[in-house]
Amino acid sequence: MVELYLIRHGKTYGNTLGRYIGTTDESLCTAGMEELKVIRYPRVETVYASPMKRCMETAEILWPEVTVQCVEKLRECDFGDFENKNYLELKDNPDYQAWVDSGGVLPFPGGESREAFQKRCRDGFLEVLLAIREKQYKKVALAVHGGTIMSILEAYGVPRRDFYHWQTKNGMGYRARWNEKDKGGIRLYEVEPVGIDDRLCAGPALR
Repeated sequence: MVELYLIRHGKTYGNTLGRYIGTTDESLCTAGMEELKVIRYPRVETVYASPMKRCMETAEILWPEVTVQCVEKLRECDFGDFENKNYLELKDNPDYQAWVDSGGVLPFPGGESREAFQKRCRDGFLEVLLAIREKQYKKVALAVHGGTIMSILEAYGVPRRDFYHWQTKNGMGYRARWNEKDKGGIRLYEVEPVGIDDRLCAGPALR
């Protein structure tokens, strides 16, 4: 079994304002960096990350001794006209209200549809799994985005849960196990939340 850590990047300035940060290539804010420095995840053999600055910086803080490999398809959704705006700035926008009323199913105006975003993330994740199998890794982390994690776990988490069930805070995420020899398709077992309040963040197995 392969142990996987799917971790959302640390906090950016836009995150502190509740903005939709997708294609905006923000660095971590000072508070975000400091919060990550108190988190201790187990050692991993490699980290796969979205190419966005916030994910690369998160990987370097959490696993400074490990090589980070970029996977373009794991980047966050393109929020289109909603990009870098928050609820207060969008609440009078009829396109935004229509998107909210749809339960987040409608495509983002000028951006990606949820279906296209999720397919891209899942394709990127499958590329990661193929590389893990080829390299015979046993413990791997992904430093990615909240939406990326939600897309992956909605598709492959066992038992199945809907997209929004898998939301997670900055610097936190999930641990899962993947049986690389499983012939019945991709399944992620024993999915458990991990993060600053989790018991996994202390003990002799950690760096």
